[in-house]
Amino acid sequence: MAVLTDPPPPAPAGPTASPDGGRRRVVAMAIWGIAFVAAWLAIGLPTDPAYAFLWIWAGTIAWHSSRPWRSHLRFARDWIPVVLLLAAYNLSRGFADNGATPHAMELIVADRFLTGWATGGEVPTIWLQQHLYRPDQVHWWDVAVSWIYFSHFVATLAAAAVLWLRDRGRWGAYMRRWGFLCAAGLATYFLYPAAPPWWAAQNGLLGDVARISTRGWKEIGMHGAGNLLNAGQIASNPVAAMPSLHTAFALFVVLFFLRATRKRWWPLLLAYPLAMTFTLIYSGEHYLIDVLVGWAYVGLTFLVVGLAERWWAARRTRRAALAPAGKAAPADASTRAANPPAPAPAAGSSAAGPAGAAPAADPATVPAER
Repeated sequence: MAVLTDPPPPAPAGPTASPDGGRRRVVAMAIWGIAFVAAWLAIGLPTDPAYAFLWIWAGTIAWHSSRPWRSHLRFARDWIPVVLLLAAYNLSRGFADNGATPHAMELIVADRFLTGWATGGEVPTIWLQQHLYRPDQVHWWDVAVSWIYFSHFVATLAAAAVLWLRDRGRWGAYMRRWGFLCAAGLATYFLYPAAPPWWAAQNGLLGDVARISTRGWKEIGMHGAGNLLNAGQIASNPVAAMPSLHTAFALFVVLFFLRATRKRWWPLLLAYPLAMTFTLIYSGEHYLIDVLVGWAYVGLTFLVVGLAERWWAARRTRRAALAPAGKAAPADASTRAANPPAPAPAAGSSAAGPAGAAPAADPATVPAER
């Protein structure tokens, strides 16, 4: 059960139809879409958290353009701490190795143990690239891999934005779990810096491995789509592979919405983390063991945060039940102020009402029913 310290804003009493039939929203979203495509072609896809937040915020403004600005500013107020945390997370990853030699051989051994019976003793990355990768040819699955890899940078944020707009209580639960997952992954990067397959190949620990997570865009003429992503890959920490938060985020988003989705859609939702797993292994970004540990971290996240929320809710219930009666006095006083006792009868008048009627009860002695 989600517990919020800041209660959500009151929901409107009923659906409010747009006076222009929704034309304003259509125009605003069209302007947003044209601007997004123009920036995408000129600058690159939004893979930086702050840049992605600006586009998501602009999208929510366009979708609800008829709302007052204080509503849009409330979105920024709630999201700026999240963006700052993500920026700090990205920066801190670069210090995870502390100059030490990263772990690599044990990951290679683990992957060979898990899949060597089916890949001829090779790690899955090398086996997949031997069968699917051609340096001089880009296939349709290379294009799909680039888009799936890019989705990691926006899917989690976009789902959080939709939750904020629709149900701020669930948004709070979502962000608590996401924050815990990021913190657990970051702590592991410092405790166990690990290198991906492409790094191991560059340092002679594996055979040839190509890093091909962004090559698919060039095939369809989107040469600038990966500019920001390529720059981020160059500047990022190359030894933050264990666990794979790419596949962990994909599974986290799916599991969070799974129970609220009809079962007939479950296979489609679960296909997303599986597609992300293929993408990361095929493109040389992660080992299979990185993916499995990332999935384990997702399960740990839901368990720990769920237990913490239930403990906090039970604690608040106990504190409310054990609150001294004196704390209820102000509420009683306000009740009496709102319902003052009737004035005393004038001298010589009868305290009783009309003949045969019982005397009126003193309001102060009747408990208020609310």
